[in-house]
Amino acid sequence: MNDGPINEGKTKRKDRMRFVSAEQVAQLAGVSRSAVSRTFTPGASVAPATRERVQKAAEELGYHVNDLARGVLANQSRLVGIVATRPEVGFRAHLAAALAKTLIKRGSIPILINTGQTEDELLAAQKMLIGHRAEATIILSGSPPESFVDIAHRNGQPLVVIGRTEPDADHVSAGNTEASGKAAVAFFDNGYRRLAVAASHSATSSIAERETAFRVAAEELGASVSVGRGRDSDYDSGIGAARQLFAQAEQPEAVYCANDLIAFGLMDYVRKTLGLRIPEDVAVIGFDDVPEAAWLSYRLTTFRQDPAVMAQRAVELVERRLANPDLPPAYERVIPELIIRDSFKP
Repeated sequence: MNDGPINEGKTKRKDRMRFVSAEQVAQLAGVSRSAVSRTFTPGASVAPATRERVQKAAEELGYHVNDLARGVLANQSRLVGIVATRPEVGFRAHLAAALAKTLIKRGSIPILINTGQTEDELLAAQKMLIGHRAEATIILSGSPPESFVDIAHRNGQPLVVIGRTEPDADHVSAGNTEASGKAAVAFFDNGYRRLAVAASHSATSSIAERETAFRVAAEELGASVSVGRGRDSDYDSGIGAARQLFAQAEQPEAVYCANDLIAFGLMDYVRKTLGLRIPEDVAVIGFDDVPEAAWLSYRLTTFRQDPAVMAQRAVELVERRLANPDLPPAYERVIPELIIRDSFKP
């Protein structure tokens, strides 16, 4: 069997994929291989004339330092893992994007791992990150099991959780309790007494915290509170929660939604299916302030979580932990701002 052309094709592809080496730069610049290495090592000693020749040769050849190899030699890479379930959905998408931008600005290499919330899925993600010597892990979804935290600590890997609770990790969270209480007071002060909260059965700890805090605050004020929950924390769940809430004999006058996606589904159901007006018949407040909240179709009054601020806090916690691994867990709390639009005007 003649496979000569096939092997020749493979050889050509390998040649095209071959990266420019430091040895090639050294030959073109007329210097030693070690001089090239020192030129691209921060703080290393190299003569100005040598540095100039090396940098000129590197630019001409298109050479870039092999950071992966350096990470292996140092037993640490610049990789930072971002672990999330459905990272493309809602606020989580904007937070993942902000984290990636902040990490790149820091000089890190973000690696997004789209995983589930089971222990096996999270541990598989962690094994990948540890195997690639990631210097830190940031979790956006799911509660990490004890073994996850234990492995991270034994490998000296900082662990930051956002919007989750884990006793031995560093935390960044939104002021869910403060915002939800403020929503209850705002409704009550505007004369609403039949209140409701729209949430989900498969709620994260943040969603559950918002539901509980709103209900407690509203009941303490003397308002009645009904609860509607969809299957998940998304648009379809908003429709499901609305069906439950507005099938009651006494329909709510105002609804607090645990996130904006739920609010969008609820608003569309209330207006398109029930023919009610927002805010004249039903007032609505959401949580997150994703870009769609400002669209003319919704004009949603909502609490703004700033993804850039939360990302910056998370990266600062990573740096804090790398600088001093023995510090106690840190808790950063970012209080959301109420953005007033048309769905509720105090």
